[in-house]
Amino acid sequence: MSRKRVAGAGLVLVLCGLLAACGGGGGGGGGGGAPASIQAYSIGGSVSGLRAGTSVTLLDNGGSPLQVSADGSFTLPTPLASGSAYVVTVGTQPTGQNCSVSGGSGSVSSGNVTTVAVTCLNQGESVLYSFGLPAGSDGQDPYASLVMDASGNLYGTTYYGGTNDTGTVFKITSSGAESVLYSFGPNTGSDGQYPAGSLIMDASGNLYGATQDGGKNGTGTVFKIAPSGAESVLYSFGPNTGSDGQYPAGSLIMDASGNLYGTTQDGGKNGTGTVFKIIPSGAESVLYSFGPSPGADGKTPTAGLVMDASGNLYGTTQFGSTSDSGTVFQITPSGTESVLHSFGTGNDGNGPEAGLIMDASGNLYGTTYSGGTNGKGTVFKISPSGTESVLHSFGTGTDGQNPQARLIMDRSGNLYGTTSGGGANGTGTVFQISPSGAESVLYSFGTGTDGQSPLAGLVMDASGNLYGTTYSGGTNGTGTVFRIVP
Repeated sequence: MSRKRVAGAGLVLVLCGLLAACGGGGGGGGGGGAPASIQAYSIGGSVSGLRAGTSVTLLDNGGSPLQVSADGSFTLPTPLASGSAYVVTVGTQPTGQNCSVSGGSGSVSSGNVTTVAVTCLNQGESVLYSFGLPAGSDGQDPYASLVMDASGNLYGTTYYGGTNDTGTVFKITSSGAESVLYSFGPNTGSDGQYPAGSLIMDASGNLYGATQDGGKNGTGTVFKIAPSGAESVLYSFGPNTGSDGQYPAGSLIMDASGNLYGTTQDGGKNGTGTVFKIIPSGAESVLYSFGPSPGADGKTPTAGLVMDASGNLYGTTQFGSTSDSGTVFQITPSGTESVLHSFGTGNDGNGPEAGLIMDASGNLYGTTYSGGTNGKGTVFKISPSGTESVLHSFGTGTDGQNPQARLIMDRSGNLYGTTSGGGANGTGTVFQISPSGAESVLYSFGTGTDGQSPLAGLVMDASGNLYGTTYSGGTNGTGTVFRIVP
């Protein structure tokens, strides 16, 4: 019995101690207060672009659904405690639109979250800008792909137009406002004319590109445009009697040390093109001269290069090889060139005008302008061992014809590109090719003022929307910048 009484007494003491610790005692001098309440904060932001009569459902961490039916601010129904993680996603898309979320993830600090931005875009194609202001001061006939910065601004070149009608470098904001950063020319100037290749951007926001003509020798330049818009010529090719190459038509690439690499479609010691390198100081060296004719090693490279982790360069020539139908080549860091594939055998394609892309396994992907089963061009793959396979032959129905541009690849291995002709209206397409090789047309140009003849490749934003240029068409017939929302 005594043991039971002792145990009971101990239990009473323990309970009393717990009550005292929780401030549960009555009067007297215990002084224990009520526990501090846990503060919770709301998660919200704004919706823009939502079409009237539709709604979008938003989720936080996969739950707490909120249906939003109009543009403006929103607040999700379940507050979260400080330190909690939040991830805002789209649960259900509005009919005919695709909404994306920016600033939608983080950790709650010590205040309400109000910075989540939901942007809704109409599915299909929309023209962000039509070139061709009076006298073409805004630029005309964009020939090259775009580059996008972290804020969603697009940068590109036009082959004609500008103050001197010799091309421009332009910027287009995410809302579609266009500004000319630089106008090339005049023809008597030394700053270059007629930019044909795409731009690249460094970490500081400087833009680099090449002009097909102009410069102090009249055979093209490599230029730099600072964020302020100031242009400087890094290198002038030529003269025609030189061996350093002339008339660059492709895009540049930059390595980790700031060296630039590219091709010229003419010049070199044999007059059939070069691969060159320009160091940050502006000194140029020729890594390889193609030719001479008939050019089993390839001739007339019109596109840019791609570099692997070991510093090997890969590209295409439009002509050369046994059949004079073009090649895929490799150049080692020491300047040794080897042909990975010669086109013109069977239905493997002819005349590649575009550069290559490389996947994580070292496979190369590209397009040929003609050839293939129907003679209207191909999408091809080349394995690291040099084996070529045709993923798609164009010219079947309305699937597009004659691709001239580089491909892009998404994280699932789907390829996207453009054809300069064909499609439902005969004026070009945007297409997708699945990893299995199935081709689908995402858009056929030529329905009105939507643009015609896309000669350039595409760029994709984080939401999977595609952006590109058409060489002609649009409101004024001199080209467009377009967006396609899947």
